[in-house]
Amino acid sequence: MGLGPRSPHQAGRRFPAGGKRGRGAKGSGRPPPGRQRQHCPPPDGRSEPAPDAHPHLSPEALGYFRRALSALKEVPETGEERELMVHNVLKEVEAQALALATNRAGSEMLQELLGFSPPKPLCRVWAALRPNLRFVACHRCGVHVLQSALLQLPRLLGSPAEEEEEEDGKDGPLETLEELGLGLAAEVCDDFLFYCGDTHGSFVVRTLLQVLGGTLLDSERARHRGSQLPEAQKALSRECKATDFEVPETFLNCLQNLSSCFLKDIAVFITDKISSFCLQVALQILHRKLPQFCAHLCNAVMGYLSSRNSSADGSPLLLFLRDQTSSRLLEQVLLVLEPPRLQSLFEDHFQGQLQTLAAHPIANFPLQRFLDAITTPELLSPVFEELSLALEAVLAQGHPGVVIALVGACHRVGIYQAQVLQLLLEAFHCAEPSSRQVACVPLFATLMTYEVYYGLVEEEGAVPAEHQVEMATARDLGEVTVLGSLLLQHLLHFSSPGLILRSLGALTGPQLLTLAQSPAGSHVLDAVLTSSSVTRKQCRRVLKTLKGQYVALACSRHGSRVLDAIWSGAALGARKEIAAELGARNQELIRDPFGHHVARNVALTTFLKRREAWEQQQGAVAKRRRALNSILED
Repeated sequence: MGLGPRSPHQAGRRFPAGGKRGRGAKGSGRPPPGRQRQHCPPPDGRSEPAPDAHPHLSPEALGYFRRALSALKEVPETGEERELMVHNVLKEVEAQALALATNRAGSEMLQELLGFSPPKPLCRVWAALRPNLRFVACHRCGVHVLQSALLQLPRLLGSPAEEEEEEDGKDGPLETLEELGLGLAAEVCDDFLFYCGDTHGSFVVRTLLQVLGGTLLDSERARHRGSQLPEAQKALSRECKATDFEVPETFLNCLQNLSSCFLKDIAVFITDKISSFCLQVALQILHRKLPQFCAHLCNAVMGYLSSRNSSADGSPLLLFLRDQTSSRLLEQVLLVLEPPRLQSLFEDHFQGQLQTLAAHPIANFPLQRFLDAITTPELLSPVFEELSLALEAVLAQGHPGVVIALVGACHRVGIYQAQVLQLLLEAFHCAEPSSRQVACVPLFATLMTYEVYYGLVEEEGAVPAEHQVEMATARDLGEVTVLGSLLLQHLLHFSSPGLILRSLGALTGPQLLTLAQSPAGSHVLDAVLTSSSVTRKQCRRVLKTLKGQYVALACSRHGSRVLDAIWSGAALGARKEIAAELGARNQELIRDPFGHHVARNVALTTFLKRREAWEQQQGAVAKRRRALNSILED
């Protein structure tokens, strides 16, 4: 189907896993993050005190706050003693707020202390830092304190203590949290370009945008610890989740005013790496809370990019898709564009260029986001027609994310599902002879062609060998990749996942156990249990292979989660079988850090000692579940 003839090189193909995002990822074409920024003096001739002019934290003071924090953690969460301690400690903090915020250890303790703070003490600490806002916001330690203070607003805004009678501060009436938040936004707005362009100050802007919009993005909260996350966890969290909270109307008005600052220097926010992050966050927040202004901002971005000099390939936009910084911004723009605008974008700029973009080490990422945003058959049809011709080539180039995004679009829109599955079988060399199709799950999971996975050598032009069941059952399951897992999850949610289910059913017990115990592979079994396209009978047929493996599942970090999911959907007869197998090795389960949770969930002690009571309990649970399901179906 346009994929070209076999060759010795193709037959021995292992598709590169790909999927590692740019910033420093090997082979991505994106350099590692970080740059040296020249110090930008304050505007209007204002002078900022040198760091040495600010107070330093004495060892004695540091020791006091360390002991106070430890004591606070030991005091019960409610009661007058806790409240009195918090007020006393934060009173001391107020006097040394700047010294604490700009000290590495002090900053970490102050962030924790702010988590205990009621509204008024937090306002006093915030007010103490405000005269030195610029210095604190651009300080490597102080910035985290400001972020922590802002992130207390979801907890404290509108609380009874916040609405009590005003209290006087050192310089007059103490401002409320709402007033302090709006004041911070006004100061940032006055020097917007500087704060957004500063390595540390940009974090304050991004957090401020989220708080004003009443939406906290998980991707931003995880950014500080992102380098410590395993690669699998980063790739699995592709969707940006968010937590919403109530904010006053003044915050949303302020959000629009602050976001309008992007329009004044749109070229900077498109091309500058640090500043671009602020615009990306703004688009996500505005898309949720002020969609009309989000569309206005997107039009400004697209208008600027489309007005640049044309590239040799045609559209000037293609140049920016290949750029380290602007491609990241375009990824976010593509995710928030409305369907009609997305259709126009494809027709004006992308059509005829998809294979070129898919092969590019940077441009393939915004292409993935474009595919993620497709929701209409009218757009998917020409896109599929163009990309389907080069599916195996894209995989071989190390960009499987493009293929997974295309499969995801077919799943979401509900068309071309049989066609894309056939193309995948051909790309992984298991379409012909048909006996090979039953081996598709291990191949998709590991992103390996049939010959590589089973260690075969086939000469050019030779007839592909039939699938050998003995060879397949004797081989251990290969390492499941994150993108391979995502591919299988999409396929299991297709309207007809029969081939994938047959392939799963052909796995041996140890092979299916390996899949369930894998951090990425366990999500494949989640899809089997949750897909509306998988019938109960089909599900039981796949899972019956796990009989005899339940104890190993229960004693595994990821396998125990799969077993819990199987248990929650199991009928009484299946529950008896699982409990009987687990009960035979009860002591082993109790001693295992994961197994003892499963034993408790199954009520294994009751099962072993009072079987009749256990059956009544499980029968009642099953009855409640059936009643709930009937309500949900109605």
